[in-house]
Amino acid sequence: MTPEHRVAAAELTLLGADGAPLPEQEVVVEQVSHAFRFGNIGFEWVGDEAPAFADDWLELFNAVTLPFYWAQFEPERGRPRSAQLRAAAEWFAQRGVAVKGHPLVWHTLAPDWLLGAPPDDVESAVRARIRRDAGEFRGLLSAWDVINETVIMPVFANGDNAITPLAVARGRLGVIKMAFEEARAADPDATLLINDFDLSESYERVLEEVLEAGVPIDAIGIQTHMHQGFRGAEQLLEIADRFATFGLPLHFTETTLVSGDLMPPHIVDLNDHVVDEWPSTPEGEARQADELEEHYRALFGHPAVESIVLWGFTDAGAWLNAPVGLVRADGSRKPSFDRLHSLIKDEWWMPPTALRTDAAGRLPVEGVRGTYRVANAGRSAEFELDGPVSVRL
Repeated sequence: MTPEHRVAAAELTLLGADGAPLPEQEVVVEQVSHAFRFGNIGFEWVGDEAPAFADDWLELFNAVTLPFYWAQFEPERGRPRSAQLRAAAEWFAQRGVAVKGHPLVWHTLAPDWLLGAPPDDVESAVRARIRRDAGEFRGLLSAWDVINETVIMPVFANGDNAITPLAVARGRLGVIKMAFEEARAADPDATLLINDFDLSESYERVLEEVLEAGVPIDAIGIQTHMHQGFRGAEQLLEIADRFATFGLPLHFTETTLVSGDLMPPHIVDLNDHVVDEWPSTPEGEARQADELEEHYRALFGHPAVESIVLWGFTDAGAWLNAPVGLVRADGSRKPSFDRLHSLIKDEWWMPPTALRTDAAGRLPVEGVRGTYRVANAGRSAEFELDGPVSVRL
């Protein structure tokens, strides 16, 4: 079943080249893309050719997150790897995929060349980085994770970095406000997110504070890495309900579900679980498929959720070596690929459908919100299914 709030009904008026209605015409209407953002990461595209699984990736997803981790993006000051990221972003954009950059500011993976600099110099460098990258990719990237994991930012103690001392000096709110104001000035049209893994009341307090201060946040990012076990639909909906009270769209920005043995529950920082191999298993793959379906059904069914991003398409090179992909390291599909495909491109999708216009060139169209194509006599045009629309062929 498709959630009612994901469906739109529209009256389509078909017009000829002269602008006159086309009455009693046989047409074919089909869905092209979802309005909802079904996403995954595209790290494998950066600095390399499109991977062998590219066609499978495109079969499912209409949104991609690309890595702009400052330490890796600009390991040497003044020499950012902009060309590599631009090539990857253009590859996706040319195929109709919405591109998001992750992240502009994060205490983890801040560049080493900023270590030890006084707060004024660090702030100047952060501002310049945001202006440069958000400005340079304006029009190509449609969204940014502006700042990542702010709950622990002022107290982060798992490695030296230049951002945590800046947060101590300026305050958490000061750094967040600065980052969003610079990003908004550099790209007024981009969707700007705050993003965190800490989904406790601490994150809620951060959001209350920044919204009261007028920080221009467009959406709330929610991480759900589930290496230690699936949260379940009830908990996911409780999380969505809590954060929906802020009145902003919710993006589930980083989702992982393993298809092998689960990480031991006593581990607090997932990065502390270091293994050379973490195999996928038949039992784990069956579980992953079931959990992935439950995850998507729950969140697609929540009206505040606009996006779900999986954090890995393939097991090869996955974070923590975990088997979180929809395809195995050898490129073969797991059951989770087929399960997700059955939702995105079957249950929540309109296939090519033959329809006929009435005497006034009109026809009703109902389907999942998104982009559609109408074709007649060798001509076609696309339209957004979200209300009455006229289309000229």
